[in-house]
Amino acid sequence: MMMKMTMMRTVSFGVGARRTFLALVLAVLCALRSARSAHHHHHCNGPLLSLLPPTSFHSSSVSSESHAGYYAKLNNRDGGGGWRPDHTDRLRWLQVDLRERMEIIAVATQGASGSSDWVTRYTLLYSDTGRDWKQYRHEDYAGVLPGNTDADGVVHHKLPHAIRTRYLLFLPQDWSAEGWIGLRVEAYGCSYKSDLADFDGRSALLYRFNQKSMSTVKDVISLQFKSVRSDGVLVHGEGQRGDYITLELQRGRLALHINLDDAKAHPSSAHVSISLGSLLDDQRWHSVLIERFNKQINFTVDRMTRHLRSGGIGDSLEVDYELSIGGVPLPGKPGTFLRKNFHGCMENLYYNGVNIIDLAKRKKPQIYSVGNVTFSCSEPPAVSATFLSSSSSFLQAPADLSAMTETDSGETSGWSAGFQFRTWNRDAMLMWIGLQGVEKLVLLLSDAQLRLTHHRSALQSSEITVGRSLSDGLWHSVSLTLKENQASVSVDNDSPSSMMLGRHARPGNTVLIGGCPASATNQGCRNPTLAYQGCMRSIVLNNRPLDLYRVQQGLLGNYSGLQIDICGIQDRCLLNYCEHGGECSQSWSSFSCDCSGTGYTGATCHNSIFEMSCEAHRLAGSSSGFFSIDPDGSGPLTHTVVYCNMSEEKVWMVIGHNNSKPVSVQGSSFQKPHVMKLNYSASLQQLTTLLHRAQHCQQEVVYRCRKSRLFNTWDGTPLSWWKDRAGEKRTYWAGLLPGVQQCSCSLAENCIDMNHFCNCDADRSSWENDTGLLSYKEHLPVTEMVVGDTNRSGSEAVYRVGSLQCHGDRFLWNAVSFYQESSSLHYATLHAELSVDISFYFKTTAPSGVFLENLGVRDFIRLELSAPSTVAFSFDVGSGPLVLTVKSHVPLNDKQWHHVRAERNVKEASLQVDQLPLRFLEAPHDGHARLQLNGQLFIEVSVSFESGTSVTYTFQEPFSVTRNTSVQSSAIYAQSSRSRENIAFRFLTTKSPAMLMTVTTYQQQYMAIILARNGSLQIWYKLKREMEPDVFTATEYNLANGQLHRVQLHREGGDMYVQVDKDASQKYGLSTDQELNLIRSLTLGKVTSRAGVDEEVLQAGAKGFIGCLSSVQFNHLAPLKAAILNRGSSLVSVLGNLVESNCGELADRSHSHSLSDHTDGEKRGKERLKNSEPSDSAVIGGLIAALLLVVLCIMAVMMRFLLRFRRERSRQPKEKDLRAQSELRDSRKEYFI
Repeated sequence: MMMKMTMMRTVSFGVGARRTFLALVLAVLCALRSARSAHHHHHCNGPLLSLLPPTSFHSSSVSSESHAGYYAKLNNRDGGGGWRPDHTDRLRWLQVDLRERMEIIAVATQGASGSSDWVTRYTLLYSDTGRDWKQYRHEDYAGVLPGNTDADGVVHHKLPHAIRTRYLLFLPQDWSAEGWIGLRVEAYGCSYKSDLADFDGRSALLYRFNQKSMSTVKDVISLQFKSVRSDGVLVHGEGQRGDYITLELQRGRLALHINLDDAKAHPSSAHVSISLGSLLDDQRWHSVLIERFNKQINFTVDRMTRHLRSGGIGDSLEVDYELSIGGVPLPGKPGTFLRKNFHGCMENLYYNGVNIIDLAKRKKPQIYSVGNVTFSCSEPPAVSATFLSSSSSFLQAPADLSAMTETDSGETSGWSAGFQFRTWNRDAMLMWIGLQGVEKLVLLLSDAQLRLTHHRSALQSSEITVGRSLSDGLWHSVSLTLKENQASVSVDNDSPSSMMLGRHARPGNTVLIGGCPASATNQGCRNPTLAYQGCMRSIVLNNRPLDLYRVQQGLLGNYSGLQIDICGIQDRCLLNYCEHGGECSQSWSSFSCDCSGTGYTGATCHNSIFEMSCEAHRLAGSSSGFFSIDPDGSGPLTHTVVYCNMSEEKVWMVIGHNNSKPVSVQGSSFQKPHVMKLNYSASLQQLTTLLHRAQHCQQEVVYRCRKSRLFNTWDGTPLSWWKDRAGEKRTYWAGLLPGVQQCSCSLAENCIDMNHFCNCDADRSSWENDTGLLSYKEHLPVTEMVVGDTNRSGSEAVYRVGSLQCHGDRFLWNAVSFYQESSSLHYATLHAELSVDISFYFKTTAPSGVFLENLGVRDFIRLELSAPSTVAFSFDVGSGPLVLTVKSHVPLNDKQWHHVRAERNVKEASLQVDQLPLRFLEAPHDGHARLQLNGQLFIEVSVSFESGTSVTYTFQEPFSVTRNTSVQSSAIYAQSSRSRENIAFRFLTTKSPAMLMTVTTYQQQYMAIILARNGSLQIWYKLKREMEPDVFTATEYNLANGQLHRVQLHREGGDMYVQVDKDASQKYGLSTDQELNLIRSLTLGKVTSRAGVDEEVLQAGAKGFIGCLSSVQFNHLAPLKAAILNRGSSLVSVLGNLVESNCGELADRSHSHSLSDHTDGEKRGKERLKNSEPSDSAVIGGLIAALLLVVLCIMAVMMRFLLRFRRERSRQPKEKDLRAQSELRDSRKEYFI
């Protein structure tokens, strides 16, 4: 199998000691803040619901009085032992009032006590007011939290980010298949105190300094806010010389503007602006932290941090008189403001340690209030509704014609409607209004514009269009008016646009908002493209607000696919999963990347469209010319243009720089040398990667001189030198190996004066030549030339630095042959959180086998030949295993080269084999994004077991599978923990019964996986000594059939999932969720100890296992690898003969009944693990090693003496000859393993 892999590495470069010091200071401040936060959370873990009164619990319904909401406390057994809603309830929610704002760090759930009722999945919402809810979301849960698998087990969820709220809302999503919803809950945290200030959009606070001007080199500003509007100033301060700092909302994003310089003397030189966050006008609390030390600035909004540095020459911020909060008042004009004011609530506002809101509450003289500032947050102005589905969401409401007024002539004066909406979708139906007969008015969102269409008949219509860019995620207000024979529409308070209707318009009895139900089809209401997906609020019909709570309760109108009292909009482009500068755009439920002009393609702009080397271009059939090269493929580096010379047998990549012509130097000295910097057509990072890929690189330096020395004759001080790519000074002028003060003539031993290493050092008045070829890759390319000895009469030097030239591609055809599966490759954990691409060639005769695999706690990624003609790409990102397969019409184990390319990103996965059609698999909607791996990337190890063979791995100390390195004393973990095992292995045998694996503990617990007498797979669990073991038969068919089988087992508490080969995963329930405490050992094969093991397991254990085992994993352990790689270790005990083998080959041989052709090859590479005493060979090996050490020491002393002697005699050093250089080149070639 041949595999091509590209390793990506991020390289950081220092920018000076001063900048490093400033960054270090800010890092220390962040660390101290994190330490204080950690200390706070250590003491913020108490249960919050256990002492609440019954009035704190409310629910959508109850099935009986004994199942009311106040019975929903954790571990409660009173009443019905938990909350159960009525079976006819379509809302199904449980609300808890914590009586005051609390900081919540964890939640826990149970089912109804002693019943078959529990919740398996739920969403958690929170609110400060009991209205306008926000859903808790995090990557680990993707918006939905896993619940319970039984009635009495406790499932804890520690929230990665604490929430501060008064109200919690639990919404069951799925529940017990055997029963109904049953719920008991708890929340953990502590009381949260804060200083609040409410700004009504026409008010502000002024913090006045004790002196006329405040000059600071260090500033820290922190606050939390929630806003009603998308624009408004939060903090502003300025000085007379032009310094200023402004923190303001702009279109729902938070912008920071800072200037540290004299604006008149240095206009715009030190101004910096940066924006963070999105949708910050959602009336949710958002945290802000600004840290500045001199020019270094850290800006944090909701755990997203940007680091920046201001320009200019100033380090201090000078603010005159005052700092304004909530607005910028116009001096001398009370109530007049220069910019839009903040409308919302702030809390815990600190400026350099001063609690400004606390000073305002205590009416301190430093604080001056402008307008109406209160110290409690006002209620949200409107109730929102989220339209969830693009096909079935709708809201049907009465048009309320009774509210229409009558004119003197008896004619109606008109009808109106208004609402606010926010969405990312460019097209949707917003409102449908039936008129007289077949006429209707339809208000659409069309290409992000608002379009009102009047349909007179199926063939006659007229329309008007207003607004633009209305699908930007911000709130937009719409007003629609019907008056007499005219319809008018306006958006965002712009001037209305009107059209004539032909006659007086009278709406029907109902209005449809967001979409058309199936029942309205006969009325002519059909969704033109998509129903509306987004949020709406402030819906007014004929001057009367629509009460969404009454709609939710079924008292008014009708609806489908709505969430009321919540706006569930998300900015899917906030984290920007588009790579390499791709532009992100989004709809309500997904995002897409525009890769135009980036040089990359794919769903997330991950794949480079350019080849990675000139060698790859030649293989593609190209001829000499300029080409774009992407040196790291899908890595972070962009492409660069190089010249590929394909006219020779070797393909040369040529990279030029800015000065390729000869340069004549005169008048330079050691004190004032001539300096020439070279800038290449590729960046330093690109050059480093290209050099690393290449097999050989070289650069010619042409150097001619007269009376111009390279080195001082008396003390050897270099008078001229060049700098490498790291900026280091180099004084050798030729050669593959770096040397000191040498030129090409010293290597060839033909310098004109044998007392010098370079021709120029002869200091002759005639022109001499010291041209050399540099070929040590780690120092290339030359970035700077320094010439210093041309200031004497008649002195001159002429030099020319040639282009960087490289040939070969070390990663293009690097092949590895695996003659047996124990010849494995191991790499560090694959860094593939958001995207990964894998490509390689392989050829094999095995019918199946794993190409590569990397495991996490739950997540994994695997590429395998699952059948002779099928390649499978499987992975789990937390939303369940997904498999993508490509099936070839011809066998792939035909000993011919086949190409595989697999990719996984947050949008999709793809797999292609050879030229077969590319297969795609879309990522689950709102699923997990990050692939979390923590094990090694490896290819499996296989061994053959003979009769009586066993491998026992003894744990160094009593080991618990759920043990954590940090002991948790929190009440969160006082309840029973969730035990977990992850087991995987492959096996091949023809004998049964057989023992595959046994795990025993110091508490007489055990777990065993055996083959019963009929060859079926059985799993035994004994977790309590006083109980009978749990026995599960995973397969009814015979697995001892000489074929290779794969077994995967995952236990989570009382639930066990088992998958055999390609069968569907089966779920089994254990009688207890107790963990395997204090594990003693893990045994593969024959079991000799009887420690608490049942008789049937003992019989299988006595038989042992005869066959082949491979890829054995127990949680993070690989016991077979430990047995092979750690021979003689006290942790591993091997009884009998254990032979490295190839399960795939054995399966193939067993199937074909032909062994003779492979006997010799099978014997090669086999090793036996035996418990033997040290032999004489070990003693002989030690003597040889000692002798070699003595010889090396003598050689080192001799070489040092010779070098000193040669230097004293000023003779030319004899460096490595060409044969040594050739040996070094040979040592860098690839090898077959």
